[in-house]
Amino acid sequence: MDSAALQKYLLRLFERHDVELEEDEEDWLVTDGDFPAIRANWTAASADAPGRLDIDIVISEERRIEESFAGFGQGDAACRDALRAFEQNTFHLVLAACWYVTDDRLMQITAWDIGVRTWDVFIGPFTVRGADENTVPIPPGAMTSIETALKRESLTPELHWLRVIHRHDSHGDGRTDVLLDNEPWPAGLQALNSVEWPSSHDYTASAFVMLDVRDY
Repeated sequence: MDSAALQKYLLRLFERHDVELEEDEEDWLVTDGDFPAIRANWTAASADAPGRLDIDIVISEERRIEESFAGFGQGDAACRDALRAFEQNTFHLVLAACWYVTDDRLMQITAWDIGVRTWDVFIGPFTVRGADENTVPIPPGAMTSIETALKRESLTPELHWLRVIHRHDSHGDGRTDVLLDNEPWPAGLQALNSVEWPSSHDYTASAFVMLDVRDY
């Protein structure tokens, strides 16, 4: 899928949620000529890897959210598969935290006290790929351990985002990655390494969380 088709898809996706974006000359979709801005890029599958959808969301001059999603299938169908993963896993949270359009049916919305500040927290559900999600029960301690670790952090008073990915193969080998603001987060990884994940399936489970400091 080329950049024009990706732009059209994103424009329509946001329009369905009453957000009007504008195209600029560099394939970004901007908000009233400013931030937040979003852009997508599709890399077709190679012999040893599925297709990859890269989503960039610029929230200020210095900061951007970077997300990637695998797309399985052939041709444009693979890109649409990755776009569905983006919509299910990340889109509604960034819509809430960056564009202030919130649907509490699609996420958990809560408040956490971290340091001396209160934060509005948007928690997306774990989504499972590679297996029937009903056969892969997500450990209840997964998000609890993340919450505990985050409450020990000294977060700057601005928007933050967290990506959790747990991969398990048919041989029983598991690997967890935890990113805070696009960077590996050792404390989060240590917390999740204590969680016992289901081991009988070949699957990937991922979740996205956003935190925004509350204004008073």
